[in-house]
Amino acid sequence: MQGKIIKGIAGFYYVHAAGSGIYECKAKGVFRKEKRKPLVGDDVEIAVLDEAEKKGNIEKLLPRKNELIRPAVANIDMALVIFAAAEPEPNLNLLDRFLVFMRYQGVPATVCFNKMELVTQKRRGELARIYGQCGCPVLFISVKQRQGLEELKRALLGKTTAVAGPSGVGKSSLINFLQPQAQMETGEISRKIERGKQTTRHTQLVCVTEGTYIMDTPGFSSLYLPEMEKEELGKYYCEFASFEPFCRFQGCSHMSEPDCGVKQALEQERISSVRYENYRQLYTELKERRRYS
Repeated sequence: MQGKIIKGIAGFYYVHAAGSGIYECKAKGVFRKEKRKPLVGDDVEIAVLDEAEKKGNIEKLLPRKNELIRPAVANIDMALVIFAAAEPEPNLNLLDRFLVFMRYQGVPATVCFNKMELVTQKRRGELARIYGQCGCPVLFISVKQRQGLEELKRALLGKTTAVAGPSGVGKSSLINFLQPQAQMETGEISRKIERGKQTTRHTQLVCVTEGTYIMDTPGFSSLYLPEMEKEELGKYYCEFASFEPFCRFQGCSHMSEPDCGVKQALEQERISSVRYENYRQLYTELKERRRYS
């Protein structure tokens, strides 16, 4: 039987098999010998040991499309990076870190601002302008007032999406709206392991509709940049690309060099000053990391 790992905790893996339900499985010892660890999102083949108790063994890991470092998950089609438009005020430096991190891992991202009812149309416009050239779709939703959710559903359809963002921005509320049975599935797993609800501390994959999965991940209040050279950072800021040919120096860092096309675009307000300032901060962080490593 084939299925997808939707949760892993305490050595048990919970596998969702379409039309059959959730099976509590252990992984074969051969995976440890091969130093291969099953991940949430993995497609697997299982042997059913007890149909009544829904218990089985993972026999085979099917080939992975991709594998993320953080969160440690597999086969992701998209990252939905959710921040609140207000309450809490969005930390745009943290948002940029998420976008760099996802691009570094080769995962397309969509930026989603929840709680849009708490901000003015002017503020929404400001956020839209800041991220309008970042290379990602930007959505505004209100889970509370059920606004913008149909567009979001269309973006998720047929994909396995990892939801990422800080705590308190409404990730779990969104997932419960998309799939009201998510709480039921969580409860089913919790009863098997005799623990409380774990959605905020462990990664969980929820089946929204056939072929559409959404992955809840723990909230992040901080995020270190991946191991990269400071010179690599600029390629993760998509809006820089069209202005880099106008830089005097090849390999321009867009920091202190004269005749920099990116900084000229910044002066002309063709690049967001918020995004550029975050770039400067992240560049300096990578530079300092290199100095002390």
